[in-house]
Amino acid sequence: MPAAKNFKFNWKDAKGYPYYVWLASVFGLGFLPSGMPGTVSSAAACVVRMFVDVPLWVIVLVSFIGVYVTDKSEKFFNMKDPSFLNIDEVPGMWLTIFLLPPSFIIPGFFLFRLIDILKPWPVSYFDEKVPGGWGIMADDIAGGIMANILLQSYNAYFHQAGWVYDLLILAGVMK
Repeated sequence: MPAAKNFKFNWKDAKGYPYYVWLASVFGLGFLPSGMPGTVSSAAACVVRMFVDVPLWVIVLVSFIGVYVTDKSEKFFNMKDPSFLNIDEVPGMWLTIFLLPPSFIIPGFFLFRLIDILKPWPVSYFDEKVPGGWGIMADDIAGGIMANILLQSYNAYFHQAGWVYDLLILAGVMK
């Protein structure tokens, strides 16, 4: 097990990492020397979404897998929420652009990254108060839901489309 304070990623050592570390780092994207592992894995999630309309059950499945693999990886490295464990960005990004047209992928990417960096409430609550794999995943899931509601509201107001618009029609707020 690598020592937490002295940890520096080395590709030679990485061959011996267990499967859950590779899943938690989005197949090694978290270990790339970009300095922005969350941005890289969010972008990868956007690329997947460009080609595949990701269903909710896949987002939920990846979220639960993420809880398990990040929790185990955190213990393996003896570190709290290391930045290279970035599977949390994938369901967060997919939730951001869930039920939105492809034209919202790029704005959704920037909005999700902004929320993930600034961590407004309730995102900050999950980040600070929920331990282990649940906490790692929950803040990005909350951020994705928050971003989706903002984008859906924009879509409803300016394009008269989306589930928020349908709710406003049902409530009699919009005609």
